[in-house]
Amino acid sequence: MDTSATAATGVAQDPPAAGRLKPNALGVLGIVFFVLSAQAPLTGIAGAAPIAMAIGNGAGAPAAYLGAGLIILLFSVGFVAMGRHVVDAGAFYVYIGKGLGRTAGTGSAAVALFAYCAIQAAMYGLYGLYGSIVSGLAGGLGLNLPWWVWSLVTIAVVQVLGQAGIEIGAKVLAVFVLAEFSILLAFGLVTLVKGGGPEGLGVAQTFGPSAVLSGAPGVALMFAVASLFGFEATAIYGEEARDAKRTVPRATYLAVAVVSVFFVLTSWMLVSSYGASKVVAEAGKALETGDSAGFVFTPVVALFGGWAGEVLPILLATSLFAGVLAFHNSANRYLFSLGREGVLPRKLGSLNRRHSPAVAGWVQTTVAVVLILPFAVGGLDPVITLFSWFSGVAVLAMMLMYLLTSVSVVAFFRRERVDTRPWNTLIAPILGALGIAAAIWIILANFPTLIGGSVATAVWLAVAVPVVMLLGVLASRRAGKAAR
Repeated sequence: MDTSATAATGVAQDPPAAGRLKPNALGVLGIVFFVLSAQAPLTGIAGAAPIAMAIGNGAGAPAAYLGAGLIILLFSVGFVAMGRHVVDAGAFYVYIGKGLGRTAGTGSAAVALFAYCAIQAAMYGLYGLYGSIVSGLAGGLGLNLPWWVWSLVTIAVVQVLGQAGIEIGAKVLAVFVLAEFSILLAFGLVTLVKGGGPEGLGVAQTFGPSAVLSGAPGVALMFAVASLFGFEATAIYGEEARDAKRTVPRATYLAVAVVSVFFVLTSWMLVSSYGASKVVAEAGKALETGDSAGFVFTPVVALFGGWAGEVLPILLATSLFAGVLAFHNSANRYLFSLGREGVLPRKLGSLNRRHSPAVAGWVQTTVAVVLILPFAVGGLDPVITLFSWFSGVAVLAMMLMYLLTSVSVVAFFRRERVDTRPWNTLIAPILGALGIAAAIWIILANFPTLIGGSVATAVWLAVAVPVVMLLGVLASRRAGKAAR
């Protein structure tokens, strides 16, 4: 690639065919499955919903999911408009580079890579815990192993699947995602059709102004935004999509719509199954006992019977597995793209015979091991520390990416004039940017709550995001000097 040309224009040029990921490998549904996997629906509901209800705005938490979905939908309008003019595995950083310049773009690439690696490590911690719980249920088979053993074994499996090619990964994810998505969707729809729980559907008690604004709605919104994390993966697979200019926009809108409706419906029916007047107390009890998943599992088991109680812990583990595989694919494609452009060592831009990022995949796997080892060696709780800390900082980092992308969309289309539709290129991106900026402010204000740690820990993690972006900027400038 001509790095000097890229630096001069701020626009990533189309990569040569020899350096491209496998074309025409994914359709709309394949990409959507990767997005749903990254969002890990069962994990998002079991992990975030009880907290949003217990310390957020109680029965009004489903409205926070609706608000978060609307913010992301507004963001997606400009995101999709930009996607029609660039197809690159780097997605965010290429978009930001087009609008705000190469230096800002590469700095943001470091932030995105940091976010994907952090959220994957967080999910490995939670996966290891639930893996050890499930193995404990099968203790007679001698599988009762510590959490970090399950995490390391899974890292190895994810690496193998990542090297095997994008189609293999999509097929594996499809099975897991359909299973967890189906049982929760069935729960939501059946509960809805039956008219809700002991207090009915409670529409006013959930979506009415007094319910939405009760308690701490900002905390609920914060966890709702965190649950939607990962939808942007649609653009990352643009090079591997069939007819990307059609496939990626459709996949983006479909993913945002499906995930938003899913979280709103499922969280609403959870509130209804307990009753709006009792849901806060029940969610609080679940958090006190350390069994947030039980808050979700109990009404599902009550509706479908004992078999659901045996299946759900396994589905939670596979939900996490699907998530870590999806984030592995996202992270190694960022490494691949940065290597291909010469910002990082060009060896990272190499492909194996299946057109998968070979060296980038191994590097990402090594990073995952390095991130979880200190927690394993130190005997730290994988949820209170590894999951809480890394998921919190990952959400903060990705929200910064969303904001920079929205600003970049406006700047790019004001300058290039290749698309003059006001709603797509100006109004929606500005509204999305305002919503995202408000969400970032709320996240920072509640960051100690989000990570479940001290104020000092929260400050160190929050400061890590701009530090990572600064390192990315310095790497960009160094690469620019080397090119000259």
